Amino acid sequence: MSNPPSTPSTPKPPVAPSGPTINIGEEFGTAKKSLPSGRILVIAIIVLGIVVAFVSFLKRAKPQASGTLDNVVAVEIPGQNSTMVALTFTIHNTSDKTLYVHTLQASVKAPTGDSTVDAVSAVDFDRYFQAFPSLKNGSQPPLTPETKIQPGETTARTIIVAFPMTLDDFNRRQVLAAVVWPYDQTVPVVLSK
Repeated sequence: MSNPPSTPSTPKPPVAPSGPTINIGEEFGTAKKSLPSGRILVIAIIVLGIVVAFVSFLKRAKPQASGTLDNVVAVEIPGQNSTMVALTFTIHNTSDKTLYVHTLQASVKAPTGDSTVDAVSAVDFDRYFQAFPSLKNGSQPPLTPETKIQPGETTARTIIVAFPMTLDDFNRRQVLAAVVWPYDQTVPVVLSK
């Protein structure tokens, strides 16, 4: 008796358990799944940029006052190639805060170059008026550092400066300005002519 030949049995594939299947190739922590579409992001960034630009425009630094440069009298200082100038101007505080004057300057743009100088001390006005009587023509009381200009107040004042240029060069100027720097401000009040 011979044993019948045994036929190899083919293994049966394992049966998958029933239930939800997970696609391991898809990750949920990627930007594709956790961020909104690129178009929405671009629109949001553009809108945010417009809002920031608008707010920056409204909040930009502005001068605390305005005014006009009313009178300019210049005399040459003999033998020094310098010109002494009395600048009389009207200044109006346009803000709702008191303007405290910190520094007074004048600037000139002339063919020989630009120049910015500090105003002379108001204590010396009488001495300069004695030496150069024409400086007094049309002058007002001096504007001094620490002067307070109340909200809505308008005042006419004078400063005297000495530019390092001849009277002829000064008379050929393109722009002349009195510059008032208030305390706690980043923008000066520029009164030009």
